[in-house]
Amino acid sequence: MAISNIFSKLSRAIVGKSTVDANLLDDLEEILITSDVGVETTVKIIEHIEVRVARDKYMNAAELQGILRDEIVQLLNPVPAQEIRPDIPYVIMVVGVNGAGKTTTIGKLAAQFAREGKKVFIGAADTFRAAAIDQLDVWAQRAGATMVHQQMGSDPASVAFDTLTSAVANHADVVLIDTAGRLHNKVGLMNELTKIRNVMSKVIPEAPQEVMLVVDGSTGQNAFEQAKQFSQATQVNSLTITKLDGTAKGGVVIGISDRFHIPVRYIGVGEGIDQLKKFDREEFVNTLLEDGAEAKN
Repeated sequence: MAISNIFSKLSRAIVGKSTVDANLLDDLEEILITSDVGVETTVKIIEHIEVRVARDKYMNAAELQGILRDEIVQLLNPVPAQEIRPDIPYVIMVVGVNGAGKTTTIGKLAAQFAREGKKVFIGAADTFRAAAIDQLDVWAQRAGATMVHQQMGSDPASVAFDTLTSAVANHADVVLIDTAGRLHNKVGLMNELTKIRNVMSKVIPEAPQEVMLVVDGSTGQNAFEQAKQFSQATQVNSLTITKLDGTAKGGVVIGISDRFHIPVRYIGVGEGIDQLKKFDREEFVNTLLEDGAEAKN
């Protein structure tokens, strides 16, 4: 996996060194920043390691990976379970900029829930792009989900309302609501997302139980900006980070989770319908360490 890049670089940096000193910590700081962990999170990690070094007096370089593993695990927020009840649909409102992989993620989610035996409804509330509706329809058919849509230019809140009404009437388990990915007018975006939320709550008071932000991990620092904008616009409570295949940008997973205190629920590792992985922070960091160790050998 390309996200092993952090530990591959670290492995090279510690070759021949017997202790953790200021120079090695400087190297680690550069590695983390260039791996898109972000300056704020990187500084936090380095400061914590400096405290450990000062406390233990002597620390060999080989121990650094284990300490770094512990620090990163602590920074990654635990992922709460999705409590899907038999009496009420679990509604996920999916937000994110155009091009982040939002529509593709919805299709993969629909397929994943369908494989688990869930009845899935999809609401095409991104009514500003005909291509979005068409693409979503293709994914819905592949996943075996029911899609609700209106004409292009329709009121997105109206689509959301129709989707939830139909989902309740047909005893759906999960509802996925697509939304427009425009960031040029934050006030307009906030108002639109608020309207969609309010309308959905008239059908299901708890809806949406989840607001999932989809960000493109390959865009590095732009992914941080997207997370910032949407966190301000709506109550995001889960993250999906896409396009982590074939890039060295996996550090963005660590940085966004830490900075915005939002758990990462899924990571996209390919274009296939089954290439959306449930995020496990222990597995994520262990994979980094194992791959890093392999790169060193």
